[in-house]
Amino acid sequence: MVISILHRITGAVLGVGALLLVGVLLSIAAGPGTYEVLRAYISTGLGQLFLILWTLALFLHLFNGVRHLVFDAGFGFGIEATRISGIVVLLATVVFTAAVWFIAWLNYGMQA
Repeated sequence: MVISILHRITGAVLGVGALLLVGVLLSIAAGPGTYEVLRAYISTGLGQLFLILWTLALFLHLFNGVRHLVFDAGFGFGIEATRISGIVVLLATVVFTAAVWFIAWLNYGMQA
């Protein structure tokens, strides 16, 4: 039940993130000065936190969607299988989010 609620919440978060992505693309199209203003906001601690949470939402929604594809194929309906697959979704979400941000940090450092 908790994963189902989180799936819906992450869907909404991804929608907001998609709108912000459009904003980033528009700022790039508007020119370097406009993009640098947006980049300054994104580089703050709050901006970085939002990006990390958005990445977390992306992976949770992705992995839970794959889980539901497995359900649609007729597998994993038992109580124990459902519990285990929920734990796998949560662990994969944390691991992949951490990996993305660790790789970003290694390549670009924490830019503030």
